[in-house]
Amino acid sequence: MAELLRLNALRPVYHGERSTRTLQELARSYQALVRDATRVMNRIKALYRSRGISCAGRAVYSPLQRASWIACLPEPGARQRAELLYQELDLLALLRRQAKQALLAESRKQTAYRRLREVPGLGPVQVALLMAYVQTPFRFRSKRLFWSYVGLGLVTQISAEFCVVNGQPVRSRKSPLVRGLNRSHQPNLKEIFKSAALIAVARPGPWQQFYQQRVAAGGKHELVRLTVARKLAALTLHLWKKGGRYDAEHLKSPAA
Repeated sequence: MAELLRLNALRPVYHGERSTRTLQELARSYQALVRDATRVMNRIKALYRSRGISCAGRAVYSPLQRASWIACLPEPGARQRAELLYQELDLLALLRRQAKQALLAESRKQTAYRRLREVPGLGPVQVALLMAYVQTPFRFRSKRLFWSYVGLGLVTQISAEFCVVNGQPVRSRKSPLVRGLNRSHQPNLKEIFKSAALIAVARPGPWQQFYQQRVAAGGKHELVRLTVARKLAALTLHLWKKGGRYDAEHLKSPAA
């Protein structure tokens, strides 16, 4: 460590806010239970599909229809296994509701909760998870750094930045090529803003109008949704850092 310090090779690393420690733990608990419940649901469907029983939709999880679904299984061992999986799913659903209630109760104690709830497409759970993972907006000097952390930053590459003209290096006029989004990011935050963009463009309002105008002008649906997600992320960072209330004019602001 002393040698790295002497070589000026140490870089500061963000270690987190202690004021959001409880919120972080509750967010991890909630998402762990969501993943566990999803895994059990997949196992239930796999049990039926392995025997050629079609089980599309969510009716296979309904408590009122479980008896008829279990009766479709020919082997006693498979029926008992299905009953155990259903019991596990019920317990996880109960724990998931408890974790969600605790997460929302803790998130409402944060001063930024009301401001972030005004952002289109962000529900109470998304806002709670957002505050838990970001912790503080002052980690990011600009919206571009926030985009990179979220996973909405563009990766550009150029093969030859300089060329030789009359024996002198001259900067090339070739524009860098966009190679997609950055892969080093926080995947949970990326999912939050992608889902927020889908919700924002599906509801009547200025965001839907913006989306439809861009698509009508020749933009691809997925690229326009990416633009909406980037604007929502920039808006979230702005409201979180600067305060104030949400206004639809933020959609036209250069800061977004």
